[in-house]
Amino acid sequence: MSKKDNTDSAGVILAYLNAKNRPYSAQDVFCNLQSQHGLGRTAVVKSMELLALEGKIKEKTYGKQKIYFADQAQFKDVNDADLKAMDVRIASLNEEMQALSQSCGQLNAELKELNNSLTREEMVSEIARLRDECSECHKRLDKIKSANNHVTPEEKDKVLKEHNVYVKEWRKRKRLTSDIMDTILEGYPKSKKEFLEEVGVETDEDYKVVLPTI
Repeated sequence: MSKKDNTDSAGVILAYLNAKNRPYSAQDVFCNLQSQHGLGRTAVVKSMELLALEGKIKEKTYGKQKIYFADQAQFKDVNDADLKAMDVRIASLNEEMQALSQSCGQLNAELKELNNSLTREEMVSEIARLRDECSECHKRLDKIKSANNHVTPEEKDKVLKEHNVYVKEWRKRKRLTSDIMDTILEGYPKSKKEFLEEVGVETDEDYKVVLPTI
């Protein structure tokens, strides 16, 4: 290694230790700076020993391991007022962090719910399927009603129960569709009427259809 390379390595390490202002071993510094600056382990060890010898950093020996840290004399003393102000700032930032974490949690929950909801294309397809299903149910119901006395009480009771099930499902799907559209419209720049026309959705109200009572 040339003298210039050695000086460059020492400068990088000195700046790093001063910025972090915490104790590190030579191995720690090598691991932290190797990928970014391409420093070799031997260069790091020699540079840190040189910096300690020149008094630019401090060195402590614990057993077989040497620990290096920035010379604290270069840092300005902090008085009690400054410490109290820092404590207040830290408390304020902690409160802000907790509020942001809570907000992120709520947004993630809303995002998960939206991801589990039907897409616009799925919603249109589901509405079409339900219309066909309702049409078939009406045909069956009309056929049963026109049969007069050919329908047994048991069959009538079965049809009424099925009718109630379909009406409940209709109401549920109508509410679900309304919720989905409301969610979409929150970010949609136009009116609800324009949205319905754009996606080709026809509502019960368009055909003056009223949900039957159960």
